[in-house]
Amino acid sequence: MPTSLFRPERVFFEKDALSYPLGEELYRYFRTQEVEVGFTGSHNRLTAIPGKTRVERFFRAKRTLVVGVRRSKRFETCRPSAHYQLPLATGCPGLCEYCYLLTNLGRSPYVRIYVNQEEILQTAEDYIRKRLPGITVFEGAATSDPLSVERYSGALARAITFFAGQPRGRFRFVTKFAEVDSLLPLRHGGATRFRFSINTPSIIGRYEHATATLAERLAAAGKVVAAGYPLGFMIAPIITGENWEQEYGGLFRELAPFAEITGLTFELITHRFTPRAKSAIREIFPRTKLPLEEGDRTFKWGQFGYGKYVYPKEVHNKIEAFFRSMIEKNFPHATIEYLV
Repeated sequence: MPTSLFRPERVFFEKDALSYPLGEELYRYFRTQEVEVGFTGSHNRLTAIPGKTRVERFFRAKRTLVVGVRRSKRFETCRPSAHYQLPLATGCPGLCEYCYLLTNLGRSPYVRIYVNQEEILQTAEDYIRKRLPGITVFEGAATSDPLSVERYSGALARAITFFAGQPRGRFRFVTKFAEVDSLLPLRHGGATRFRFSINTPSIIGRYEHATATLAERLAAAGKVVAAGYPLGFMIAPIITGENWEQEYGGLFRELAPFAEITGLTFELITHRFTPRAKSAIREIFPRTKLPLEEGDRTFKWGQFGYGKYVYPKEVHNKIEAFFRSMIEKNFPHATIEYLV
């Protein structure tokens, strides 16, 4: 059994969640497990996570699951990867030191799943209908890693089956986990793109705690291809260092079994951070080795009205030239969706 498999220490339920079959099923299941089970008035507000300090509460929150009902019928936009987010879950049990969710999900980033999945998918169908005859693309991992909680939610299986029956709808999600076996036999119709977030073994080992290893992710990617799903790789964050070209060259050698896949996609994201993120990272991971020196970066205003520190233009250009060359040389049928 993978060491990255999510096993919550405590599970809280909204009472309304028990009126849905999945909520009732999960309540019965967790009552038989060695976990704390309780109730909360709202999945958006949970105050019962133990811990005397923010750091302690953060790590206990990462082992906390909330089962709720998503009431909003509004989907957020999700550029550049899709038209809209598909909110199947919120939060992630992974402990990636650079993750933007450290700041976006507040001071207690517990994991949430939603039991009213048919209602969420009906809303997605409404969005598809409004954009006809165009194709509408939904991102399932904008605020979570839904594969990490699939054994409890089953949400990916429902979404994959749903989009197989939507000629003008497409679904995509990205993961750092590897438990894909339950999704392989599904009828997907090529409408769902599996993407794996990958990096060099040293970066995964140093910064991506409680996630699958590179070898596990690539083995899962091989299974996904064999099941006929479209495949993509997200290389993020791209971090430069003394031997970064050699290390990423080694990563591309690990990807050699996927070289001839038609329709393979790459998404490339260079490392960046905000002042707020830097403060949160250093509080939660005081021994972090992440490169967070403003003097080595350029400050850039982002599309959401806040600034971030990015690599200077000359470094970014060198990164872009290297990655484009490696992909064009080794993956003749692949597409680079974006490099930021």
